[in-house]
Amino acid sequence: MPTYMLMHKRLPMKIPALYFSCIAAAVVAVLPSFSRPATSAPHSAARAVATAPVDHSTFDKLLKKYVNAQGLVNYKGWKTDQAAFNQYLQFLSKNPPTATWSKAEQMAYWINAYNAYTIRLVLDHYPLQSIKDIGTKIQIPFVTTPWASKFFSIGGTKMSLDNIEHGTLRKKFNDPRIHFALVCASISCPRLRNEAYTAAKLDSQLEDQGRDFLRDPTKNKPGKATAQLSKYFDWYKGDWTENGQTVASWVNKYATTKMDNATQISYLDYNWSLNAQ
Repeated sequence: MPTYMLMHKRLPMKIPALYFSCIAAAVVAVLPSFSRPATSAPHSAARAVATAPVDHSTFDKLLKKYVNAQGLVNYKGWKTDQAAFNQYLQFLSKNPPTATWSKAEQMAYWINAYNAYTIRLVLDHYPLQSIKDIGTKIQIPFVTTPWASKFFSIGGTKMSLDNIEHGTLRKKFNDPRIHFALVCASISCPRLRNEAYTAAKLDSQLEDQGRDFLRDPTKNKPGKATAQLSKYFDWYKGDWTENGQTVASWVNKYATTKMDNATQISYLDYNWSLNAQ
């Protein structure tokens, strides 16, 4: 099992030692379901007719209306205006990507789906202080966290946010920049864009997200001698070091202050407070 799968970003800060042995079997038992791409789900009638890529313009309008330039969300206002949002989610549900879609079209779909269903989850439980307030007090990664809850369907298959992130985006597309785009409704997450991702702009959007994330001193403080980085670079170290890359090379691609491989790295505390206006 890759190390980075054990360093999951949803891992609670502390799990009592006595729970460790009893949850290990549960985690191992469910992991296979998260390693399968969502696109390998059984065919459904909705999937069979999904030949054209999804139009994300409705989601784009909602993001422009309820998300500010800092990526903070007006959940209170959004909760009172959900008709168009629900229609968009229904359209996502009935029109999963097919093999005829380009890679960019598929990635844009799954990134938008992750962010949209995260917002759906928060709205379903709003008001709250943190997304981690949803569910059980003891949250077992891949089992009982909000991200493991299968609260929506795509193409007739029940899915979770973990299924999208780990079973589809990370496994199928192998592009670490997705970590700059997926927003888990928390202050330390990357900024939620107030526009939807689209195939035509996907590369430039991901690059912009990388610059924004690495140049925000509340989320990353790179330096030559020492660097304080987001826990994303620890939790997903396996992603950042594939294909001969290093954490430093990814940071240097977007940060104004450069690192080298001798830089001493520590990680900033993660702020799970809700990304609310």
